[in-house]
Amino acid sequence: QVQLVESGGGLVQPGGSLRLSCAASGFTFSRYTMSWYRQAPGEERELVGAISSAGGRTNYSDSVKGRFTITRDNAKNTVYLQMNSLKFEDTAVYYCKSQYGRSVYWGQGTQVTVSS
Repeated sequence: QVQLVESGGGLVQPGGSLRLSCAASGFTFSRYTMSWYRQAPGEERELVGAISSAGGRTNYSDSVKGRFTITRDNAKNTVYLQMNSLKFEDTAVYYCKSQYGRSVYWGQGTQVTVSS
């Protein structure tokens, strides 16, 4: 059974940091490109960034570039999203996604709220 379980969300003040984790099971994690998306209330889900299967390549949306970092540990079947210098507009539900060819899986999401 495929599972992607995000964790690490919560309430943080502007300028603060959070690290999200996405633990995968039920598929060969090391083959899959992993991505982080987010969805704010009333908005469409948007790509935050992605990391290649071996972790050698990453890309980020302009809105988070320089503040967020995606890493992965294939031995632990986990992908991470380190979020620094958080802003009010980073408030959203964050989802991880795995993709290998046509095989796509989504996690259930974790809420990140940036508020003073």
